[in-house]
Amino acid sequence: MPHHSRVTRRPVLKAALAAAVTTPLSSTALPQSSAVAQEGPPRRLEVMSFNLRFASTAEPHSWAVRRPVMRELLRREAPHVIGTQEGLFPQLLDIDTDLGPHYAWVGTGRLRGSHDESMAVFYDRRRLTPLEYDHFWLSDTPYVIGSNTWGASFARMVTWVRFRERREGGREFYVLNTHFDHASPYARTRSAGLLAERIGGLDASLPVVVTGDFNVAARKDPVYDAVLSAGLVDTWETARARGALYGTFHGYRPLTPGGDRIDWILTTPGVITHWAQINTFAEDGQYPSDHLPVQASLSLG
Repeated sequence: MPHHSRVTRRPVLKAALAAAVTTPLSSTALPQSSAVAQEGPPRRLEVMSFNLRFASTAEPHSWAVRRPVMRELLRREAPHVIGTQEGLFPQLLDIDTDLGPHYAWVGTGRLRGSHDESMAVFYDRRRLTPLEYDHFWLSDTPYVIGSNTWGASFARMVTWVRFRERREGGREFYVLNTHFDHASPYARTRSAGLLAERIGGLDASLPVVVTGDFNVAARKDPVYDAVLSAGLVDTWETARARGALYGTFHGYRPLTPGGDRIDWILTTPGVITHWAQINTFAEDGQYPSDHLPVQASLSLG
């Protein structure tokens, strides 16, 4: 049974998330806002993919310690879209508060409890309007909440949103956000295939942006090739300019220059990537997460 909700304010989005805990969402359409910005020249879309590291009380990297650093990073960068992984519901509420009233988010827990990890997508409401969203699980039964049939260590999922730019004649595009399993190569391979299949079922006239922690190194694993087979390109590879390369998972240890990129931002080929970077922001040696966020500045075409 499709879940429908009127989403005109940020709290209603959160209510939709809670409702999704017990009822799978099926291409949930969102009413369009009557407030539309004036038409103007195309603007770059700033996108971030960020494994947040789930909130815990374990020291020395508890969420209480990391949250101020996370807040400073996100406020400095102010991306228009943030695809997050591992966020727990109270943690996502903290981030929502810290980002401020101009942001909202879409997501649901990967199991039946809203306090489980989510693939939440945050977005700048001044720039973007969500038109529809949905979730599916990386399994043989993608619309069974919490399903896990491929031997993954945890249930894994995808959250996607179709956005429209908030200007007259604004461009529509898709964002898909995911987190592949860290332990099972078979689960990752099947997940890549399902992701490619689902992207192939989207409106081919609209650009696609994919964010995620794929738990394999770019260019060093067949899963990378399988995901790109969906007709995607790696923004790090296509960027006109890029920052220094670091391994995107550091585990609170010294950073690895030239290390493996397991966190990616991918797009359909018509999207222009002006620059890409791996953000190494820290305060007094404290990183906001055990992953480094990946960023890309895009023109949707």
